[in-house]
Amino acid sequence: MSGHSLHGVNLTGWLTLESWVTPELFAEAGALDEQALVTALGPRRYADYVRGHRESFVTREDFVKIAARGFNAVRLPVPWYVYGEQGPEPGPYVGCIEYVDQALEWAEEIGLNVVFALAMNPGGPSADSGTAPDNADCHIPRERVLDVVYALAKRYALRAGFFGIELADDPVVQVRRGLALTDGLPVHRLRNYYREAYELVRSAAGEDPVVILPDGGVPGGWGRFMAQRHYVNVWLDCHLDRPTARVDVSGPSGVRKLVAAHDRYLREARRSGMPVMVGKWSSSLPIPDAQMTPEGRIALERVYTSEQLGTYEKCPAWFFNTWKTSGMLAGWDARVALATFERGMIV
Repeated sequence: MSGHSLHGVNLTGWLTLESWVTPELFAEAGALDEQALVTALGPRRYADYVRGHRESFVTREDFVKIAARGFNAVRLPVPWYVYGEQGPEPGPYVGCIEYVDQALEWAEEIGLNVVFALAMNPGGPSADSGTAPDNADCHIPRERVLDVVYALAKRYALRAGFFGIELADDPVVQVRRGLALTDGLPVHRLRNYYREAYELVRSAAGEDPVVILPDGGVPGGWGRFMAQRHYVNVWLDCHLDRPTARVDVSGPSGVRKLVAAHDRYLREARRSGMPVMVGKWSSSLPIPDAQMTPEGRIALERVYTSEQLGTYEKCPAWFFNTWKTSGMLAGWDARVALATFERGMIV
């Protein structure tokens, strides 16, 4: 594990399809997510779609450009069905372990670190087979998901580019609001999954790879969890690609207040005793003012980006979300959002 901070980009929408990243893949079928796309297209046509997309959307040239921009890492969402027919009940989903292999080879050749993120959302609103490692609505047993975690850690244990593995992508934790509980996964179930997955990663790959725990949107819920001497190289991940506070961001002072809210969120997460990274952040601002000109928005988003870069320097790692979108979305596509920033601001 390198002693330097990781400054990288997500490769969102490559091995798993995301409608906001590549809307053209969904538009014809009238689908909003990958599960609906399978239903609309049928398994055979869907498989052809996925294979063609994976072959062309991210290539070695993208890795070269990522490094040339000054980034030293990528965060790669890896679907829970990565092993295809050899994995847990994939159904119509298409495996992609060969692309994970290829990504790591490119990264090692070019000098990038890779963080794998198991692309599933425990406790999320969908009840499909990819939602959770331990959820009553999920027909995939937690043990089978843990098998995937172990297999990935063992497969890449000795690879120089394998920096670490994140045990989920965007878990949704159940929290109390007054007398009611929100929808989501009870935190004790997520904690149990994290502990079991940690032990499997260590048994497969030793103590060097970082094991990363997404905070599930509750930065204050992890005090004393896995911070004891028994646990080594465990980080907490906060996703800040969407606003964490309601702030009027129609001017620079409001933008700075929003970034200050991000900073408070991170400080609360650090009370866990674990190093805290930012697995997702973007330049996109929620500006409801219809009078805002495109030029004004661009200027404010540059302020937002610059302020975030300064704030996240305290973290052992950050990853912009995402490297590319087919429509080159200004606030979300690193090739656009970070194009005017000097390489020295990223390194």
